[in-house]
Amino acid sequence: MTSPYDRPLRFGLCVFTPATRAEWVAKVRRAESLGYDVVSVSDHLGMPAPMATLALVAEATERIRIGTLVLNTSFYNPTVLARDIATVDHHAGGRVEIGLGAGYDKAQFDAAGIPWISARERVDKLERTVKELKKVLGSRQSSPPQAQPGGPPLMIAGRGPRVLRLAAEHADIIGFTGTAPVDDGQGLKLGDLAEITRRIEEVHTLLGDRARDVELNIPIHRVQASPPSGDDVTDVWQNRLDLDAGELAQLPSLLFGSPRQCADLLLERRRKYGISYFSVLEPEMEAFAKVIEELR
Repeated sequence: MTSPYDRPLRFGLCVFTPATRAEWVAKVRRAESLGYDVVSVSDHLGMPAPMATLALVAEATERIRIGTLVLNTSFYNPTVLARDIATVDHHAGGRVEIGLGAGYDKAQFDAAGIPWISARERVDKLERTVKELKKVLGSRQSSPPQAQPGGPPLMIAGRGPRVLRLAAEHADIIGFTGTAPVDDGQGLKLGDLAEITRRIEEVHTLLGDRARDVELNIPIHRVQASPPSGDDVTDVWQNRLDLDAGELAQLPSLLFGSPRQCADLLLERRRKYGISYFSVLEPEMEAFAKVIEELR
């Protein structure tokens, strides 16, 4: 059996900026040629619809797996969503893996005309969705027929204790956000090392014997050749990070150094945390590809 600390590395890319069909095709084919294992799309209003985009990505590529990072389950009927996922996976030849989250951005609920509900209710919806997807997608009588034994792998991503317990019980992949709430509680910011480490340790405890079977994922928000100065690094939400250079360099969601140095950091983070699946945001695609090359 594979130990979580020597599981093969996988590398994902989250794509969200292309505007035209041709741009999407070019971007995902480039990702495939660079050696990425997974290309994912996000789920935010103002961006392309995720399932329709995955169908395009599947048609444009041959090898790379495709997924969501992550679907806001509060926006979907679980049974209808299961049908859509099964259909895309069937057409993609069994290359789909689905990331799920509870949703955190009130502004998008407001824009969609969907009532903003409590965190407890959003996690309730996430749990109902996970169970329905596992029931429908895991059925041998599913329609269309299963393209992968047991259905597409499910990632559950989040940071709250209840979400992590749900993930430890049901997920094939657990996604750590590496985040903490901002002061007003209506958004996110990159968490410090203690916050991230606490969540990782909690999951290892919750997994127990399942630790060998579950893949751990974390996003890489920045790949930078120069070392951090402590005052020039913001997170993807443009929050200034109240961390010094040494603290920034230790965050598992940031990479600083040459491609070889970054490759060694990822190997160290797998050894230390059991994380073997790293996803980068689209602006870091070319820089991170050099790290992948070192590790291959």
